[in-house]
Amino acid sequence: MKAAVLQGTKQIEVVELNVDSLSPNEVLVKVKSCGICGTDQHIYHGHPGSAAVHPPIVLGHELAGEVEEVGSEVSTLKKGDRVSIDPNIYCGTCKYCRRNQAHLCNNLQAVGVTRNGGMGEYCTVPEGNCYQISDEMTFEEAALVEPLGCVLHGFKKIQFSPLNKVLIIGGGFIGQLFLQLVKSQQVDAIIVSEPAENKREMLYQLGADRVVHPMDASGIEADVVIECVGRQDTMELAVQAANKGGQVLLFGVSAPDTNISVAPFDIFTKELVIKGSFINPFTHEEAIKLIEKKVVDVQSLISHRFTKEELPVAMENFQSLNIVKAIVKH
Repeated sequence: MKAAVLQGTKQIEVVELNVDSLSPNEVLVKVKSCGICGTDQHIYHGHPGSAAVHPPIVLGHELAGEVEEVGSEVSTLKKGDRVSIDPNIYCGTCKYCRRNQAHLCNNLQAVGVTRNGGMGEYCTVPEGNCYQISDEMTFEEAALVEPLGCVLHGFKKIQFSPLNKVLIIGGGFIGQLFLQLVKSQQVDAIIVSEPAENKREMLYQLGADRVVHPMDASGIEADVVIECVGRQDTMELAVQAANKGGQVLLFGVSAPDTNISVAPFDIFTKELVIKGSFINPFTHEEAIKLIEKKVVDVQSLISHRFTKEELPVAMENFQSLNIVKAIVKH
């Protein structure tokens, strides 16, 4: 098969690979669509993903396709089934898995991170990581179930009230997903901090009451602050902007060596609740339903589509291309 392989830091090559052998409990998926995640960019620049990455590896943990072949012990899927993939594979035996915190698994594996993923023509996936989708759902929508599932996990950590003013820091793809979910809560107001002018119209269409440039966000106060960028300045802003009794969700993926400066006195006197959110523990099925029922629109958020052959250049120039959400065409 043809696949885009990460050979090392900032090195992607499109090469011919043998299809990975199929274990008894796995299925072979013919990939129809694969999203390019911000985490893929982190991995491309030499940082870890949800787990450590050891090139050479085929990236792509947001994927969907058709079942091409099933292993000898597979009982719930058959050739031709349309599936969306939850990439995360838990060991089931570590203390976190046994405490119903499987996403914190000490032995976490993931399709497109620790094993070959969706930037190839085919991908082998455990049966339990495949979720069947309806004929009405597009494969592009199905590939974007995974990031919505991650957002849903973070979203569930927040308690919303109709009295809340909500600040979303970062109006990219993840911020746009959070915006749609927060809009469904009938909060008092939603403000989005986003520097890119080309995103403003979409943010208003999705339900923002106000969109501000980050330079103008320093005086804003909010009851709920959702940080979707992962930079030092935006994470510090998230804590500073929180009202007394406020909730702060740090969702954006930062570089491992990023540190922020926070005054503990502010956390104490404002009695803030600050939470993190990591991957998507068993939210995949619910995310599928949110897309099917049109509660969340992911299709219209796609800004770019690349072939595998275009990936090396696209990954190198990702920031300058003004990408909101990109898909690998198959």
